[in-house]
Amino acid sequence: MNTRFFSDTRVMTGRSLRHITRSMDTIITVAITPIAMMLMFVYVLGGAIQAGTDNYVSYVLPGILLIAIASGISYTAYRLFIDLQSGIFERFHSMPIARSSVLWGHVLTSLVSNAISVVVIVLVALLMGFRSSAGVVPWLAVAAILGLFTLALTWIAVLAGLSATSTDGAGAFSYPLIFLPFISSAFVPTATMPGPVRVFAENQPVTAIVNTIRALFERQPVGGEIWIALAWCVGILLIAYALAMRAYRHKIG
Repeated sequence: MNTRFFSDTRVMTGRSLRHITRSMDTIITVAITPIAMMLMFVYVLGGAIQAGTDNYVSYVLPGILLIAIASGISYTAYRLFIDLQSGIFERFHSMPIARSSVLWGHVLTSLVSNAISVVVIVLVALLMGFRSSAGVVPWLAVAAILGLFTLALTWIAVLAGLSATSTDGAGAFSYPLIFLPFISSAFVPTATMPGPVRVFAENQPVTAIVNTIRALFERQPVGGEIWIALAWCVGILLIAYALAMRAYRHKIG
């Protein structure tokens, strides 16, 4: 059973990846908006923002990466919704395959496509002056956190794709997720925010994730914040996965 699941998931992922390679504009589109935001914050607003650092691009990069991922996963919901509407799911389910492999194909494709967007954005940031003295291990830790964050949000996207009634609705769920980094430590220190906003900013997942990634890039102690970031990612992942699988069973039942 496990062997069949992995082989079926590999086939489904290959199918999804072929769709991505035929429409690379989706990955480019996902990367362009966060890059434009990074350019605006660094070169237009950066001089007026007191972030306690001379290298503002290094300060905002973690938040920009999270925005890119939150934007990128909307395409997972869209592609899943299109598959449902086209009837391809019924064809797959008539075959002797592991049913969950259909969803995992979309999820793994999301990981690959968002990883490409993240790499492109980091390369642009390097051109803009981003520098990190971090070694291999901190970079791998950053990659792992971003991968876990992508996985958690992608299962939210799967739930949205299964529940949507239109293509616009399939992607609209991502707007609050894209907005969340703006009420966090991604662009300004939370200490500069008024009371209620500061409380929310300091106790939502993006702040813990951004602070952890920033500390890893700067080779600073991450303290207990890394465990808070991981707890948020794992908690969201488990809840989103459970709800998505429940919605999937209801959909195909």
